Amino acid sequence: MHTAWGLWDWLQYLLSFALVIGLLLGMLWALRKLQGSSGLMRRSGAQMVVLDTVSVAPRQKIAIVRVRDREVLVGLTPQQISLLGWLEPAAPADSDLQVKP
Repeated sequence: MHTAWGLWDWLQYLLSFALVIGLLLGMLWALRKLQGSSGLMRRSGAQMVVLDTVSVAPRQKIAIVRVRDREVLVGLTPQQISLLGWLEPAAPADSDLQVKP
């Protein structure tokens, strides 16, 4: 037995499809927002935290990672992680400092 689809059937089908696609896109957006150090998976006593990343090429990044009380600069590729150097602690900003010529 074959019944023809009416206008209401097509409309219901399209609305259901749009709802599923919208839910998928919403979940992808939420996962992307939660990814990283500000996400729900962040541990309060973590000894290693990624502070910042910069994409320098497709699938290649440079990241600043804090390990305990020191910061390290690393290069990231799909095949390896390379130590680029240790960062010196920044001097505290002091408004009384003046540059002398």
